[in-house]
Amino acid sequence: MKPSSLRVLGCAIIVAAMLAGCRGTGEVRTLDLREKLPMVQVTDIEPVKIVIEPFEDRRTDKSRVGTRTHLWGGTTYFNVPGDRLAEMLTQRLADRLKTRGWNDRVWNVRVAPAGAVPDADIVITGQVQDFSASAKSRVFSTVIETSSRFHVQAQNQSDHSTTIRRVEGARSRTVFWFNNDDVQEQLSATLRDGIERLLGDTMIERKALRSVRQK
Repeated sequence: MKPSSLRVLGCAIIVAAMLAGCRGTGEVRTLDLREKLPMVQVTDIEPVKIVIEPFEDRRTDKSRVGTRTHLWGGTTYFNVPGDRLAEMLTQRLADRLKTRGWNDRVWNVRVAPAGAVPDADIVITGQVQDFSASAKSRVFSTVIETSSRFHVQAQNQSDHSTTIRRVEGARSRTVFWFNNDDVQEQLSATLRDGIERLLGDTMIERKALRSVRQK
């Protein structure tokens, strides 16, 4: 076969591969949104007992966390293991507080059902109102957009006060070669942004969770 023919054949194979990757098959891809947290040496734990009750999932569509619309038609769907998004988000917040919560200290935090820990100093509850990703493929690029919206409430047992925070966030990026890990990484980063925003907007004072805006 002539070199020119080989080049044409090679180009045809590449184009065919690209087109095949631009068609959706309706499959569901599972995303692992757990975050590998740094190892910490526990020398002192804050003497405040914090309990996080499993968050409530109030999303309109609970069947998935994201979709990818392919260039030549079809859709790929994204979800978390076991379809337990609210449970995963609750654990992510708890893990973050255990290793490096307010003021980079280690806190006594656990996830437990309502009423399971009657001597807790702070009880945190939450609602997931939005947590989603959208990937739209175009010629030679894919636009990935993610968003999150949470409603978090802390009940302080010391003075029976309540602190309520609304946390919203969004990210957008464009990639040339799309990979499912792009959606996973961006959703994880969006969640991380929300948790950091929540921690930056609150503080622990006299065994109670307060808004920094009260100072």
